[in-house]
Amino acid sequence: MKNTRVKRNRREEAGISLIETVIALGILLIVSVGILSMTVLSITTTENQGHLGARTAEYAQDKMEQLLSLSFTDTQTDTSVASFVANSSAGSPGLTAGGSIAYGSPLTGYVDYLDASGNPLGGGTNAPAGWYYIRMWQITDVSTSLKRVDVQVWARMGSNGTKILPQSGVSALKSSPF
Repeated sequence: MKNTRVKRNRREEAGISLIETVIALGILLIVSVGILSMTVLSITTTENQGHLGARTAEYAQDKMEQLLSLSFTDTQTDTSVASFVANSSAGSPGLTAGGSIAYGSPLTGYVDYLDASGNPLGGGTNAPAGWYYIRMWQITDVSTSLKRVDVQVWARMGSNGTKILPQSGVSALKSSPF
């Protein structure tokens, strides 16, 4: 009688087999790979839409504030440099109507470039070395006493080689005081 009892207890105390453990680990691995790919996607989206998107919005707003600080009739200030230069020999247009906010077609006087930290690198149709952000603006004469100012900023590239560039744009109206 004792032998039957010992055998019965050992069967009840038997653990899981090596095959069951390998199958469980295989299922866990498949689930982990699925979660890992979603994690990579979420990190990329956060970097592109969160960090880079916020920076482009900040740089667009900075340029808009610079442009709106000019007088309504200013046609001389070089707006494509960090510190605006009045009566610049570069012939930048101040608030003269013109410019473009179409990516890939910058116009001199209506474009400037920033490095990865947001420091200005200058303007012109040829991008300087080390640029990371491009700011382009367009000024439209709505009437004799009203101008529309549009600023668009793009990052040079998104994280993990995404093809959609993070970008932001702002628009404002500037009126003549009289």
